[in-house]
Amino acid sequence: MRRFSAALVTIAACVVVSFAATPDGSGRADDPRLGLHATETPKPPSTSTPRGNDSCQHANDNECDEPTIGTGLCRTGTDNSDCRRLRAGIEDDSCQYANDGECDEPRIGTDSCVQATDATDCAAIIWMRNLNDSCDTSYNGVCEEPGVGNGACAARTDRSDCHGRERPATIDDHFYGRDDRVRIDPQQAPWRFMGSFTNGIGERCTATLISRDVIMTAAHCVSSEDGIHPDGTFAPAAGGPTARSIAYLISTTFDYQRFIETNEVDAHDWALVRLNRPLGEELGYASVRRFTRRELAAPQDVNLQQAGYSWDTGDLLSANIDCHPIQFYDDGAFAHACDTTQGDSGSGFLIRSGRRYHLVGVDSKFRSNPGGPAKSIAVGSGAFFDHVADFVAGRTGRPANSSPR
Repeated sequence: MRRFSAALVTIAACVVVSFAATPDGSGRADDPRLGLHATETPKPPSTSTPRGNDSCQHANDNECDEPTIGTGLCRTGTDNSDCRRLRAGIEDDSCQYANDGECDEPRIGTDSCVQATDATDCAAIIWMRNLNDSCDTSYNGVCEEPGVGNGACAARTDRSDCHGRERPATIDDHFYGRDDRVRIDPQQAPWRFMGSFTNGIGERCTATLISRDVIMTAAHCVSSEDGIHPDGTFAPAAGGPTARSIAYLISTTFDYQRFIETNEVDAHDWALVRLNRPLGEELGYASVRRFTRRELAAPQDVNLQQAGYSWDTGDLLSANIDCHPIQFYDDGAFAHACDTTQGDSGSGFLIRSGRRYHLVGVDSKFRSNPGGPAKSIAVGSGAFFDHVADFVAGRTGRPANSSPR
């Protein structure tokens, strides 16, 4: 992206499950939009718009959060700077990055402009603004939004069924021209092996059980700019008891700052976390194996399965059931063509063999790709395979409550 160094990247998904205030002032722990690691550097101010009433906690994030016209996270009239143009029906090019050939609105672009201030560059994809697939019955092929469908879904929450699955290449969440995700039954294998891991500072990612009491996720899901936060909770997608983390292991080479600013440590973005409950005894788990030589030689023939808590699909897993790697890198990372987005970080890529499932990678980040769409990057299991057995056996790892800061 032109406004950032070419080395900078966008993390594919830690979602803060924060203690942020809701429009009614109560705490909310399930908002998939808060605190996303969604920008490559802190956003510069986009306009000199008068602030007005910006008392909502989510004000001045460039995205309108008032009801009806925005996300609904703020009370009406408390996110004035982000909402006033939408409220007045004004679409203009007042952003300092307007007319640069790149859409800079939140979610559908680089996130550097207030909504409705980059009209020319965003014209082709404005229809996607504030739409998502968070309805529980999204992806069922039936439009269920009020006014255009049967009303079983809330307005703007059944995007793919009501507006189609085709996605423009210019969208910031990259779906390779089409969103092929589906809803799955979390009670069935391999989806019951999966769940959400919320770390010690409230950031949520996806994780996968790989033994009776060990989950696999991404290193950036237990890290932040101010240190490592592996103390957290794993909640299985299938429901039932949750578990606390008691130990963890990440690569000694992983460095959070280098990870978000460069591509140098991409293959070290993995984390093993031991739980205080053997949830895998009841739910089952995937084993970890490396890609075979045949798979490495013909990535297009590899059938990957993946599911995660995408930011735009609510609190239910959205899954890819037939996607594949597109390029393997010498450092152990690989690019893939699965429709993952923010919220999917840490999710496992599985290969089925009979009734068994093998984890061969962990979803990590988006990598800039000058002259083409961003690449979705995962860590191949070869980067962490040699660490798994010792950690599962309890021979390695650090206590989760004694992580370095």
